[in-house]
Amino acid sequence: MIRNILYEDKNIIVVKKPTGMDSQSSSSFAPDMVSEIKKHIHSQYPQSGEPYVGVIHRLDKPVGGVMVYAKTKKAAAALSAQVQSRKMKKVYMAVVCGRIVDNVENFVDYLLKDSRNNVSRIVEKGIIGSKRAELRYQIIDSMEIPEPLALVEIELSTGRHHQIRVQFAAHGLPLWGDSRYNPRFADRKNPGESLALWAWKLTFFHPCTGKAMTFEVQPEGRMFEKFLKNET
Repeated sequence: MIRNILYEDKNIIVVKKPTGMDSQSSSSFAPDMVSEIKKHIHSQYPQSGEPYVGVIHRLDKPVGGVMVYAKTKKAAAALSAQVQSRKMKKVYMAVVCGRIVDNVENFVDYLLKDSRNNVSRIVEKGIIGSKRAELRYQIIDSMEIPEPLALVEIELSTGRHHQIRVQFAAHGLPLWGDSRYNPRFADRKNPGESLALWAWKLTFFHPCTGKAMTFEVQPEGRMFEKFLKNET
């Protein structure tokens, strides 16, 4: 059964997705967020039939954090429109490897998804199938233990496949624990070195009332703890 429900009404449910769980239904037999939310709704209203759960945005399996799901098709359409118009604000934290020169910066690139290998890469503008990817980041903290690392806050302007991971890696700042885009972790299967990327803040307008809503969940994981303890 789903845990860590941050908010729920008849139209939406806001949850903390744990790391290691798919954000939508998958072909595996492992639990996923949609199935768990359906179980939760069914336990409340067992006579209502198959619950509707609309996926509005996605997080990679190794990424945890705040997500909102729709419980009606009307709510799903309204929230999806906010994503398209960039009214839904998604803010992440990540630990990146390397020394960052600028405290605040924008990345604008063009990404091409390779569905067969489940990766994306940066390509020249105009390449068929490529999509514009834009994000803004600012440094929260940095340290050397012993190599230079930085905790950054990231706000996405677009939502592309593996966007944060690809863009930071391409700009010489791969994410800590990223076995797909950081060569240092390509052969590691140490569960203590998980991907240091977390969806920590989500802001949107309620699909029915129009009320602005913001939800925050502090990052979890060994590398985040090093920085957050360092702040205090």
